[in-house]
Amino acid sequence: MFIYDKSWIGLSETRRVFLLPKMANRHGIISGASGTGKTTTLKVLSEAFSDAGVPVFFADVKGDLSGMIMPGEDSEKMQQRIAGFGIENWTYKSFPVRFWDIFGEKGTPVRMTVTDMGPQLLSRLLELNDVQAGVLTIIFKVADQQGLELIDFKDLKAMVQYVGDNRKEFSNEYGLISPASVGAIQRALLNFSEEGAEHVFGEADLDIYDWIKTDSDGRGYMNILASDRLINSPKVYATFLLWMLTELFEKLPEVGDPEKPKIVFFFDEAHLLFTDAPKTLVRKIVQVVKLIRSKGVGVYFVTQSPSDIPDEVLAQLSNRIQHGLRAYTPAEQKSIRAAAWSFRANPAFNTEEAIMNLGVGEAVVSFLDSKGAPEMAEKVRILPPQSFMGAAPWDDVEDHFRNDEMEKKYRESVDRESAYEIIMEARAELQRQEEEAAAAAEEERKQAEEAKKQADESKKKTATKKTSAAATKKNSAAMSNVQKVLGKSTKTAVSSATSTVSRGISSGIVNAITGSKNTFSAQKIAKNAATNALSGAMRTGLNEIIRGFFGNKK
Repeated sequence: MFIYDKSWIGLSETRRVFLLPKMANRHGIISGASGTGKTTTLKVLSEAFSDAGVPVFFADVKGDLSGMIMPGEDSEKMQQRIAGFGIENWTYKSFPVRFWDIFGEKGTPVRMTVTDMGPQLLSRLLELNDVQAGVLTIIFKVADQQGLELIDFKDLKAMVQYVGDNRKEFSNEYGLISPASVGAIQRALLNFSEEGAEHVFGEADLDIYDWIKTDSDGRGYMNILASDRLINSPKVYATFLLWMLTELFEKLPEVGDPEKPKIVFFFDEAHLLFTDAPKTLVRKIVQVVKLIRSKGVGVYFVTQSPSDIPDEVLAQLSNRIQHGLRAYTPAEQKSIRAAAWSFRANPAFNTEEAIMNLGVGEAVVSFLDSKGAPEMAEKVRILPPQSFMGAAPWDDVEDHFRNDEMEKKYRESVDRESAYEIIMEARAELQRQEEEAAAAAEEERKQAEEAKKQADESKKKTATKKTSAAATKKNSAAMSNVQKVLGKSTKTAVSSATSTVSRGISSGIVNAITGSKNTFSAQKIAKNAATNALSGAMRTGLNEIIRGFFGNKK
């Protein structure tokens, strides 16, 4: 509750306990065992900040902060509790709330670009060594010089592959880019992707000033980030929260010690933020927490035990609210002792014993006074919240953020041309050119084969013509030989016929003289002689023809 320009948190045995707005940016911690009232205290503090005009951010891990959109419910028990604080005219009321969700399911989507994250923070997140971090810095540099915007996660993956594929060219300008380093970055991105990195990066990216707003009544908005699913991806959760603080640190001007914070962050279940977190990431958180105070930003961690917070961070938390702790083991006893020692001792009670005996809704509290010095520890009964204690019905939550002006600004994802699209287009063009070159080479090969085939056929035709001409010439020579043989045979046949006729005539004359019966007329003799001569000539000519074709073999 915000009264007298101060945040009234609770009532001790002697006085009202206030957190001074001027000291609220000195950071703080709310710790205690489960069920001791940490969430109630968180709500009371945030309601006071909102009424003071200070916007608030929550990482809502358990999903029980949505009730702030509704006024609290009256009951007999609440009336008794309120009467115990001596409050008159107590009112229940709702507060201005905006719901956000990286996954876009339980609130307005919230995103950032890869460029916003930057190579240094990303290298810490991916746990890269110095050499690998240097290569990632080169990748960002190449993207910047070539006008390749790194907006979403696929842009980053495409850019890493692009530099890896062309590492020889870029190594000449930027230094050695080894395949091993590129491979290590790609493996780290694969692991990051499995935790949901695709949901973190993109557009429309968050304008951090949209969280530093007040409503028409001047009350600060309560920005609730749904983290029940997000917390299952520790790297993504840590990445987003650290980016958010870094973004505020880089964009907000130096203000020193303002009269009240510009914005206050509450990280519920903060031990989950540091569980399995890389050491480099923890160092970055320490650095940001140390420096962001001067920007007017307060950071409050909500956890079960102060020992859940690294000592380097714990040392920066000046405003402390410690709910009850129980000691069942030596380790728990040690944690309680450490928690007690972190308070300025009060001679009226033993702080260690007080912490172990606190009831629900009670706490040991120490805030900074107006001079910045820690006040003595006091046992305090924490006020009840004015808003609804539990989670609001889902229908009311959905209706609330669906009708918020931020929903119209951030709901739709914008996937404009960036590194991924340009690189893919260049690869497609290169592939098209390679395919065209391959097709042209294939066409040239076919044309060469066709030309060779035609040349071979032409040679075959020329050889056939030459063979045919040689055969014709040989046949002509053979026929000439035949004609010569036939001519000679004819002469021989005629000569033979003449001799035969002569012998026939002679024989006929002799027979006529001797009176032989076998006498033939000259005509018949001549006919027989001619027939015999022709037969002999044909036999002789045929033999000569055969010898002319196949050779004269004896």
